[in-house]
Amino acid sequence: MQRAGRITLAIFEIAILSALILATRCANYQDVFVTGNVYFTDADCYARMTRVRMCAEHPALVVRHHDFENYPAGTKPHTTAPLDYLILVLSVLLRPFTTHALDLGGALISPLFALVTGWFLWWWSKRIRFRYRWAMLILYAISPILVHGTELGRPDHQSLLMLFVAVAICAEWGRQTEASTGWSVLSGIAWGLAIWVSGYEPFLLLFLLLTCRAALLAKTFGVALRRWVFPLFQSLGLRSAWPDAAAATLTSFRKDQRIGAIVFFAIIGLALLIERRVPQFPILATGAIFKNWSHTIGELRPVSPLSPIWFHWAGYAIAVVPILIWISVRNGRGAVLVSKDSAGEDRRPTSIPGVVVVLLVATYCLTIWQARWGYFFMLIFAMALPILLQPFKSSVAIWAAFALSIFPILREWDEKLWPAEPEFSRQVESRNESTQLRELSISLKSQEVHPFLAPWWLSPSIAYWSGQPGVAGSSHESLDGIADSARFFLADDLQKAREIVENHKISWVVAYDADRTAAISALIVGQPVPEHALCYILERAPAQAPRFLVFSAQNSAAKLFRVATVVNNR
Repeated sequence: MQRAGRITLAIFEIAILSALILATRCANYQDVFVTGNVYFTDADCYARMTRVRMCAEHPALVVRHHDFENYPAGTKPHTTAPLDYLILVLSVLLRPFTTHALDLGGALISPLFALVTGWFLWWWSKRIRFRYRWAMLILYAISPILVHGTELGRPDHQSLLMLFVAVAICAEWGRQTEASTGWSVLSGIAWGLAIWVSGYEPFLLLFLLLTCRAALLAKTFGVALRRWVFPLFQSLGLRSAWPDAAAATLTSFRKDQRIGAIVFFAIIGLALLIERRVPQFPILATGAIFKNWSHTIGELRPVSPLSPIWFHWAGYAIAVVPILIWISVRNGRGAVLVSKDSAGEDRRPTSIPGVVVVLLVATYCLTIWQARWGYFFMLIFAMALPILLQPFKSSVAIWAAFALSIFPILREWDEKLWPAEPEFSRQVESRNESTQLRELSISLKSQEVHPFLAPWWLSPSIAYWSGQPGVAGSSHESLDGIADSARFFLADDLQKAREIVENHKISWVVAYDADRTAAISALIVGQPVPEHALCYILERAPAQAPRFLVFSAQNSAAKLFRVATVVNNR
C-alpha cells in the first residue's frame, strides 16, 4: 500500500509539474499558430528551420555552410547538427498527424526540452532530498526568462543547452553529495553534448567548474601539507601515509572522474569528427559593425544590476539570496552524503556547494554583460533555491515568503495573458504582418535561384518561406550582408545602391516600414539617415523608384521590387 501511495503521489506531482510547464511555454500559441500556419518567434528560428529542411531533403547532411544568407559568399555558421536532427526526428514522428510536420516539429521542440528538463529536476531534487524542492520546480516552470528560452515556436539551441547544462550541474552536485561513478559519467555526457551544441556558454561554465575543482584540490593538498610536512620537520620523523583528505581526493579522481572524463572527450571527439570544423565564437567578433548590430539584439544587450527585470525573472527572493548564501556557507563546508545516519534518520544537504555559488555569481555578472546569460543564471538560481532555504525549519513561513516573493513574476504573467489594449493591438498587428509577409515571400518561389535583399531581421523568414537566398541574415557571420543591406536602404546615391544590387546579384528587393528600416540601418552602419534615403522612396513612393527597380507587388506588410537589367538610372 505504501508503495502504491508513493507511485500515485509521484504521478500526481509529475502531472502537475508538466501541466504548469506546458501551460507557460505554450501561452503564446496565438502568435505561433495563425490561420492554419506555423510562425516562429525569432529570426534565428527561421534560419534554424532552413537548416532542418536542408537535412530533410538530404538525409545525413551536416550543414557546414549557409548559402541562404550573406549571398553570394554565404557563411560558416556556429550552429551544429544535434538540434537539426532532433527537430527532424520529431517532425518524422508527427507526419501521421499533420501536413505541416516540419514546422510543427520546430514549434514543439523547445517545450519538449523544457518538459524533459523539468522531469529531470523533479527526479534529481527528490533523490537529493531537498525539503523545499517545489520552490525550485515552481520557479523553473514560471520564470519568464526560462519560459522565453523554451517557449512554443522557438527552435533555438538555448533550449537544448538549458537541458544539458541543468543535467551537468545536477550531476556535479550529485557527485559531491553521493560518491557514484554514475554521476561522473552523466556529467561527462551532459558537458560533452552541451559543448557540441554550442562552444560558447557551456565552455565558459565548464571552465569555471574545472577552475573551482582545481582550487579545491589545491586547498586539499594545502591541508595535507599542513598536517604532514610541518609535523614532519617538528618531529624529525616520517609519516607513511597521505592525510585522509588528500587520499580521498585522489581516490575519487581515479575511480569517478576518470571515467567521466573519458566519456566527455569521446563525445567531443565524435563532435569534431562529424562537424569537421571549429565553431566561431560571437565573443571573439569585433568591429564597429558588430558592436552597432549587437545593440539591436535583445540577447546581446547588457542588463543593469538596478533593472527591475531581475524581480520579473526571479521574484523578490533575488534580493535576499546573498544573505541566504552566507547563512548556507556558515552551516557547513559542503553538502553531506545522502544516506541515513546511525539513528536511521535521513541526512539532507546542509549547505550549497562552492562550485554552485561560483557559477551563480559568474552567470549573474555575465548577464549584466549580455542578457543571453540570464537563461543560465535563472536556471542555477532555481536549482540553488531549495538548499538556500534548507536551514529554515518552519515550512509554513517559508512557503508564505515564497508565495509573496513571486508576486512580480505573477504580475508579469498577468500582463502577458491579459495584455492592455495597446499591447493587444500590437500583437494582432504583428500576426497580420507575419501572414502578409509570408504571402509575399511565397510569390518568390522558383526552381531557379533569385536572391533577394530585405532588412536583416526579415531575411531569415523570407528565405525560409521563399526558398531563395538573402543578402542579410540573423547571425554575426553574415555581418557583411547585413551592413550592405543597411547601406542600400540608406543610400541617397542611386549609383551606390545599384552597385550593391549588382555585387550581390540580387533579383528582388523587399521594402518594409521605412521609419524602422531607416532607424535600424543607421544604427548598424553608424551614420545619420539621409533626407532622401532609398527606403523612404521604396516604401512611400514606389512609382519614383530608380529604373533598375520595378515595382511588382505589395500588401499591408511590405512592397516587392524586381531588379531590372536597365542600366540607366533615373
